[in-house]
This record gives sequence, C-alpha cells and structure tokens, in this order.
Amino acid sequence: MQKLAVITVVYNNYDVLTDFFQSFGAQTDTAFRLWIVDTSTQPRTIAIPEYSTLLKIDNRGYAGGVNAGIAAARKAGYTQFCVINSDVTVASNFIATAKEVLTRNSGSLTGGKIYYAPGYEFHDGYSPEEKGKVLWYAGGVIDWDHVHVSHIGVDQVDHGQFDTAGVTGFITGCLMLYDISVFNRIGDWDESYFLYYEDTDYCMRATRKGIPLRYEPSLVIWHKNAQSTGGSGSKLHTSYQERNRVRFALKYAPLKTKFHVVKNAILRAIGLSR
Repeated sequence: MQKLAVITVVYNNYDVLTDFFQSFGAQTDTAFRLWIVDTSTQPRTIAIPEYSTLLKIDNRGYAGGVNAGIAAARKAGYTQFCVINSDVTVASNFIATAKEVLTRNSGSLTGGKIYYAPGYEFHDGYSPEEKGKVLWYAGGVIDWDHVHVSHIGVDQVDHGQFDTAGVTGFITGCLMLYDISVFNRIGDWDESYFLYYEDTDYCMRATRKGIPLRYEPSLVIWHKNAQSTGGSGSKLHTSYQERNRVRFALKYAPLKTKFHVVKNAILRAIGLSR
C-alpha cells in the first residue's frame, strides 16, 4: 500500500496543533506519516501522535521547514508528498483522497478546496449554517500587470460553484501535493523568500518546466488563516507579503511591471504611498 508523507511546519503556533492532530487521527486511511518541522524561536515540548516524526531545526522560514520535511520523508523512502499548514483541520477522508488524487495527477502540482475554519472568516455577516462553508481558496490566479496573487472563490459561501477539477494558475502552500517526479524536476523550495511567495515561486518553476498546476475540489481542508504570523493583516504578515512580492516580480514579471512594482515599493518605504 502506498504511504503518504505529510509535511507541516510549526512556528510558535502550538495552540493550533490540538485540532490538527485530532483531524489526522480520525482518518479512514491510516497509511501515512506526518513530519512536524518545528522552527520555533521558543520551542516547547510537543506530545506528538504515534504516526508522527518531530524535526527541530533552526528557523529558515516556511520554505526551509518544508525542505527539511521533504528531505526526511525522501530519506525514509516516501515518494508522495503533501505540504500542509499546521493551522488547518482536514476531512476524515483526506488521506485516502490525497492518494487517489496524487496517483491520478502524477507529475503535477495539486491543490484542494480550502474553507475558512468556522470563526476565522475575514468578514463578518455569515450565518451559523454558512460558517465552515466559506471559501478561502478554490484555485488561484496571478495578475501579472500588478503581481498580485488572488484566490478564486475567496469569501464566497460554497454552493458547489467550484466543484469542477481542472488546471489553475496558482496553488497555495497551505496545501500542495506532488510526487517524487515533480521534486526531481524542480527540487527544493526557495528559502530566500523566508515567508510568503515561496509557494508562488514553486508554482512558477513548475509551470516553466511544463508541470501542470491542478485544482481538486474533492480534497477538502479548513484553514485558521495566518495564525503563525499574527493573523491576516498583521504587521509581520504585511511586511513579508510586500517584500517578497517585489522579489517575485523582479524574478518573473514583465519589464514594465517590474518598474512599477519597484517604484511603488520605494514610495511606500519613504511614506509617499500606501
């Protein structure tokens, strides 16, 4: 039976692990191994489930944590990988579905349908029945005129309008699946980003190698958005987003867009723009 390597990175956000572990402990398919890569500056003792391996490393950002987890899984002989945030919970058939999707989409990068965890929605006004069905990600696009990455379906209540699998323009590092054939062509994640846009960079590297990016709505998780960086819109969240947007633009964007992104970054730095 094919076993799946699940890789997650922890950075001072231990409180989210109770729900995370509980959801993985309820899987219908138990043939998987979870690698928990702890990059925390104030590490604690973690009581890890029996299906887990704990790696403690110096903080090299999200990409560095992913790379350490993938390396450990490869050394253990695993050839199918699921990179996933630690501030999520997953459906009980997640592992079974992930394996089926990976086999069907061999040689691709694959993402799934991601909801806000109930109570973590960015906007208010959802009914109790709607919470848990509010979308955070149902595919992604890159706006090359402005170098903005956006999620399809974000903040919409799911009524099945994004239930069609297919090719997409961007897969979030909150949930990204691929096999050893993809790793052998792309390699490790770029640690120079440290936090944010490392997933977008990995998608671009895949695209340039002719590797498809696929969205699979049967693969479902719930996300407590940005809990390792102080929440969406926090100073840390915003500063890394802006810095790495410039880095990504200089690497991939058209020349005209590079000029505008750098100009706007300079204006923001001197307080002349928002």
